[in-house]
Amino acid sequence: MQRFLTIMIFYKPFIWYSFSINVLMGIFNFGLVFAAVTKLFMLIFLWYYVHETRQKRRFLFFKNLGISSRTIFATVFIVDILLTLSFLILFKEFN
Repeated sequence: MQRFLTIMIFYKPFIWYSFSINVLMGIFNFGLVFAAVTKLFMLIFLWYYVHETRQKRRFLFFKNLGISSRTIFATVFIVDILLTLSFLILFKEFN
């Protein structure tokens, strides 16, 4: 549980971007598969952003805790996709 909460610290600055994309996908009534593919492309962009900018230094903290970057991105993707799918299902229910 400690590792999961530590990974969520990494995800915290990006959650508002993810939520705004969820709202846009909910408004335009995108399908669940399209939402999952969109989140995958967003994760690839996040990986590129983190590895090609000064944000790379943030991984030193996680590396010292024994958490690899693959574990971080896999966990972030799973949590983000679960939040997205639940949000879109809920949005479609009330729309």
